[in-house]
Amino acid sequence: MGIDINTVLAMRCPDCGKMEFHEFSRFSIARGHAFHVTCSCGATKLTVSTKNLSCYWLQVPCVVCETKHLREISGKRLWSGEVVTLSCDDTDMELGHIGPASKVKEMTASYEQELEALVNEFGCDSYFNNSKIMYEVLSCLHEIAERGELYCQCGNYKIEVDIFPDRLELQCKNCDSLNIIYAETEEDLKVIQQVDMIELARHGFKCLDSLANTGKSKKARRKRSKT
Repeated sequence: MGIDINTVLAMRCPDCGKMEFHEFSRFSIARGHAFHVTCSCGATKLTVSTKNLSCYWLQVPCVVCETKHLREISGKRLWSGEVVTLSCDDTDMELGHIGPASKVKEMTASYEQELEALVNEFGCDSYFNNSKIMYEVLSCLHEIAERGELYCQCGNYKIEVDIFPDRLELQCKNCDSLNIIYAETEEDLKVIQQVDMIELARHGFKCLDSLANTGKSKKARRKRSKT
């Protein structure tokens, strides 16, 4: 097994939410001295420390539960050339990846590709009322979820998403709350682009709707249908 000298961290900043790639060398981490990876905004994204270079401790600020997770990892694993995934201990939500640049960038881009595949799977023009808007809305929703800002008031962060031709339905299986996000017009896209967080009401119903925000009539909306 080969040993890489350099590795790359891909992670959204717990403070500003910006995704950045940070390359660092194994020689930048010395015994008994903490090594910090910082965002361009100045916030600490990762702290690495070691006493013997064979075992490393990673301290990861979590955007989801707003604590710091501590993970022990062997030097052999860290520099193995394989990707290490950093996750929230409470929600299992992925926080970032460490590994070779090519593999990390590939994993970071994979979700975007999954979104495109999902849109294509539904048949693009034939299924969605506006496939371009649907894709953009899904991307915005993914970014909100990655920042840990998609959750239910009951404390559940594992929100399920059902996709319909004109909308997304977000459901909390813990308390059966529901949130509808329309995705068929430029106005619908502008609404979610202006949203920093989505909080489902415990046992309740909400709607993220451009027509609701503008006060216009919603009669033109299609009726909900579980198709």
